[in-house]
Amino acid sequence: MAALLSRSILLRISNVFGVVTLAGVVSVSPRPFAAEQAPAMPAWLSAHVGEGDDQIAEPVLRRARALYLQKVREGVVKNSCYFAMDATRPNDLDSGKPAHRFYVICEPQQTFRAISAGHGSGLDLPGVADFTNGRECAKNFGNALDSKLTAGGAYVTSEATASFKGYYRVSPGQDAALVRTFLPFDGEGDTANARQRAIGGHAAVVLRGVCLMKKPGSSYANHDGYVPHGTLVDYSGGRSDGCTSWSPSDAADIIAMTKDDPTTLYIYPEASDINAVAKAVAARHAPSGDGLYWNGSCLGEIGSPKFWPQATLGPAIAQYRKDHPPPPPRPAPICNQQ
Repeated sequence: MAALLSRSILLRISNVFGVVTLAGVVSVSPRPFAAEQAPAMPAWLSAHVGEGDDQIAEPVLRRARALYLQKVREGVVKNSCYFAMDATRPNDLDSGKPAHRFYVICEPQQTFRAISAGHGSGLDLPGVADFTNGRECAKNFGNALDSKLTAGGAYVTSEATASFKGYYRVSPGQDAALVRTFLPFDGEGDTANARQRAIGGHAAVVLRGVCLMKKPGSSYANHDGYVPHGTLVDYSGGRSDGCTSWSPSDAADIIAMTKDDPTTLYIYPEASDINAVAKAVAARHAPSGDGLYWNGSCLGEIGSPKFWPQATLGPAIAQYRKDHPPPPPRPAPICNQQ
């Protein structure tokens, strides 16, 4: 019965697109709901528009700027800076260094900063659907619960919270506590379930190989005097579980900027952009001919993008989890302390 249900779900959510290799960056008209209300873009900011690593594609900037100005008019934000991300860009430069596709824009100060950021890894559910993403370019996007996919659209930052993850070794005989801060995003439209999905931003650091270390003097110790201890891994520029991840230093800057002062984040592409580009590719049209934007190098790598909506993928994931319950978590072993 479970197999028949899985095949039924697969038929509902599967979609096949034609593949074509395209080069260059194409253009798209900005969203009319806010673009027509936005004042002219200042010359200093226009100078940052382009295809380079430290530049931003014009449609992404126009939408991000329009969202910010709209939320300022509504009194939702007062921050002098706003954020944008272009998830159609590659994750790495040819040199192997993380590419820049997250943008911090402060118009009163006339500052523009481009930094690296990770995209959602997605999942492979055997017998149901494979919506994984490689490290370099994102092909799959979506807003389904537990999908680990990036969802493009409008967000507003909320109040950050810090949580203790464990200790890690910084030098012989010396450990440091990893306290990672999470910046929640509140969305609207396709991103309205961001809170339910636990979507936000944080530093791209995690502890691996965790064991329990005896440290009764620590304020983080459990009732038996143990704390988690592991190896610190920095995955800056890598993939995330659907959140936006930054390098530790960039994360500290962004979280400080939004402390008690929320602002907007616009992530491109949205579902409508993804579906339109996929349709153009399937028809073997150049997306630019239909007024659409996608980074050329990534479109050439992925062939065609796909959006997986909560309405179809969410139930599929829930059913898969029901049919394939994960094993109970094993307690962390006791560390072999030296």
